[in-house]
Amino acid sequence: MISDEIRILLDSPTAGDGAPTLAHLEDTLTAGYARALALEAEHRRLERRLAEAAAELATDDNEIRISELRKLAKQLKAAAGDLVELRVQLASLSARAALLRAA
Repeated sequence: MISDEIRILLDSPTAGDGAPTLAHLEDTLTAGYARALALEAEHRRLERRLAEAAAELATDDNEIRISELRKLAKQLKAAAGDLVELRVQLASLSARAALLRAA
């Protein structure tokens, strides 16, 4: 998972043996940004589906629809949390890459 890879890079030495290369940092940043875009798309899809399911409450079996709403709300919350965590990690990794570029 990209979050694990970022965590490993952030925990690695900044210089000397075991320090990641700038190319490795940049490759991981690229993969991380791609994952962030995918999470944003998933978040938007879940928001739309949640709104649709809420609108369907008026015409469908409410007990089934409420169960779906709960499930969608949990998925939306998880996607939002994953996205926030990934953005924080990407900001830290980006700052580390900037320091390496400047050195």
